[in-house]
Amino acid sequence: MKAALYTITALIAFAANSLLCRMALADGAIDAWNFTAIRLLSGAACLGLIMMAQAHYLRRTSLKQTGNFDPTVLTDKGDWLSAISLVVYALCFSVAYQALDTGTGALILFAVVQLTMIGWGIYNKEPLNRIQWLALLIALIGFIYLMLPSAATPSLSGALMMAISGAAWGIYSIRGKTCVSPLRTTGFNFLRSLVAVPILALIGVSYLSTISMTGVMLAVASGAIASGIGYSMWYVAMPLLKTTQSAVVQLCVPVLAAIMGVVFLSEQLTLEFIIASSVILGAVLVFVLNKK
Repeated sequence: MKAALYTITALIAFAANSLLCRMALADGAIDAWNFTAIRLLSGAACLGLIMMAQAHYLRRTSLKQTGNFDPTVLTDKGDWLSAISLVVYALCFSVAYQALDTGTGALILFAVVQLTMIGWGIYNKEPLNRIQWLALLIALIGFIYLMLPSAATPSLSGALMMAISGAAWGIYSIRGKTCVSPLRTTGFNFLRSLVAVPILALIGVSYLSTISMTGVMLAVASGAIASGIGYSMWYVAMPLLKTTQSAVVQLCVPVLAAIMGVVFLSEQLTLEFIIASSVILGAVLVFVLNKK
């Protein structure tokens, strides 16, 4: 029950990130540059507070149970390459959602993240069986189908920016596999990412007159709640799930995002999107379930 609660909360937060970004940018409530800057700032602030609370809790429980405290538990502090990947992900994510529907953006992001991680495994000579190769091919076909010319074809520039965002998050995820505390690593990477905020603010200064309080609040919600609290819930849930379970449940994120887009933004679910998402998510599901 505990694992289910944390997992559901985290998945809703991940999908909400797409919704909040789309809500803020679709109607011009804020620009992509300032949205990203505020998101990084609020995310760093929220995760910083959570990390302090976590460190205090670990020290107190360790001293109470063993009489001493092992400081190596709190050694993870991220790195600059991961922080750069985080900034690229967040900025391209915002720019892409100026042109993409909520569900389409989440599907492209998710697909490219998975393909990036699978590609890295292939590069490192991780063995794939025939079913996995077939599933990978089908996922690529589904992605190509999504981008085929039609009345519902997503913006090419928006899709490209979201693909870059997905690749950056895939790289970030790969680099995070070896960390001891994913929460602390992500928190410190958010703090490192703040060096980019002055640059983002400088570029976005010409848009200040068009920013509304609604846009600012949506950016804060995306950073502090959907990112900060969402990531925290996910990192609590992950140890309670099997590896395949944690991978499979993430298939729900694009679906949840699409449903949120329909409910809150009156976006349309096209036949092309339904077919493409079914093919891509189904293929990834088969790939994960056949992973040793």
